[in-house]
Amino acid sequence: MQEERRLAVLRAIVEDYVATEEPVGSKALVERHGLNVSPATVRNDMAALEDEGYLAQPHTSAGRVPTDKGYRLFVDRLTTVKPMSGAEKRAISTFLDGAVDLDDVVSRSVRLLSQLTRQVAVVQYPTLSRSTVRHVELVALAPERLLVVAILSTGRVEQRVLELDAPIDDTALADLRSLVGRAATGELISDAVLALGLLAEARPGPGPVAAVAELLVEAMSDHRSQERLVVGGAANLARYGDSFDSAVRPLLEALEEHVVLLRLLGEASTSGMVTVRIGAEGPIEEFASTSVVTTGYGPHDDALATLGIVGPTRMDYPGTMAAVRAVARYLSRILDEG
Repeated sequence: MQEERRLAVLRAIVEDYVATEEPVGSKALVERHGLNVSPATVRNDMAALEDEGYLAQPHTSAGRVPTDKGYRLFVDRLTTVKPMSGAEKRAISTFLDGAVDLDDVVSRSVRLLSQLTRQVAVVQYPTLSRSTVRHVELVALAPERLLVVAILSTGRVEQRVLELDAPIDDTALADLRSLVGRAATGELISDAVLALGLLAEARPGPGPVAAVAELLVEAMSDHRSQERLVVGGAANLARYGDSFDSAVRPLLEALEEHVVLLRLLGEASTSGMVTVRIGAEGPIEEFASTSVVTTGYGPHDDALATLGIVGPTRMDYPGTMAAVRAVARYLSRILDEG
């Protein structure tokens, strides 16, 4: 009973401090949260929580503020991530469904996530190494010219134009399309590249088979997207003022260094699983004043990449976790349907 009451006190202090940025006193807690105990009891609970490292008292006679350990307990004891409202879900769906291609989807996701959380949003492009070949299409642009298209599970579309040594008729094109499709469709990129390479070796010399296979290998071996990140909402840092000033400069510098941001995001976790790293739990010492909320996203629950937010430890964790999860789910659905 006492433990549950102290947890309720901690929860109330976190909520008030996030909302007001002011140390929280016992009298204010009793008045605002209906704890059904006296201010003296709340003061005793606050003292106990401080002794255990969950709260700190910045000044004598001041109220308490949560520590990183306090935020950690608060997040760990969240029974569920609060659901987005119907209006929020419709807004997310409408905004993301209007995207025309993968670049637009990622760009919209970053803007949406930064607006929903009022934090810095980061979205990693889906990585080729974990994606599969959804479809290969060959289109005759002219008797001696083919458009070679590879559609990946990330939603990425690779297109190349191939000039043939000789004209190709419809029957030969259909056979070629079937041959290449059997080698690559449904395979991981690495396996598809290997299969197409073997196909090219088996049909050396002039002819469209080796040429198409080699062109697809070249297209799908491009791993530049693994390093690609989109960042949005840096202006949100300004609203934290002096209390977050020590963390703003290194964070702004990190926004220019994608390698640092990739370390902050961490590896893509299972789609739908939200990870929260608070303060010094993160991998980079300079960001001990920040928290990072991330999740993986991708089609069929495969986490092809990571998205999330970076902000001060004083953040609305339930709302932020809900927004990160919701945007990831819609992004995954779009990739699944693409």
